[in-house]
Amino acid sequence: MNNSVLLYGASGHSKVICSVFESIHTPIHGVFDDNLFINKVTYLHFIGPYNTNYKPDLSLIISIGNNIIRRRISTLIKHQFAIGVHSTAIIDKFVTFGDGTVIMHNTIVQRDSFIGKHCIINTNASIDHDCIINDFVHISPSATLCGNVKVGEGTHIGAGATIIPNINIGKWCVIGAGAVITKDIPDYSLVVGVPGKIIKTLKNEF
Repeated sequence: MNNSVLLYGASGHSKVICSVFESIHTPIHGVFDDNLFINKVTYLHFIGPYNTNYKPDLSLIISIGNNIIRRRISTLIKHQFAIGVHSTAIIDKFVTFGDGTVIMHNTIVQRDSFIGKHCIINTNASIDHDCIINDFVHISPSATLCGNVKVGEGTHIGAGATIIPNINIGKWCVIGAGAVITKDIPDYSLVVGVPGKIIKTLKNEF
């Protein structure tokens, strides 16, 4: 049995994180959350606010889906970060990914792709060859990234979105659910539709 891990964040997202680690027989030791009034996940040991001295030998995953909050919390953590890859995920041997990243159920990541730190690659997502996914990105369920797609830091790709090959998506963008991206997208863009159209600039929200 592998060493247990800690979570930071007792929200619903932590339930899926638990499932990832259960699939590889890694127990969850407990969960930190600064909100003492949160509706806690009943099968997790609730530790309370983050404590740098609590089990410092264990590694930790930030189990929060919001990219902005995940980035902010990552600067406060003193524990080493874990990596979680569900047992059903298909990851080519020449894929690399950073600390704090979680790759979920039935995901496919193809050869020579790179996934940064603290990313979420969600259920049934498909990432083809030579993609570059930067830190704090969330690829939602059933999204498809074709070959040689680049995604900037903090961007959220919505459920069922499709990115055609050789597209560059900027940092801190939001790609709406079901959108089809056929051209490069600049930083801080909110994009929806088929084909995807920029409907708002989000720069003032970060």
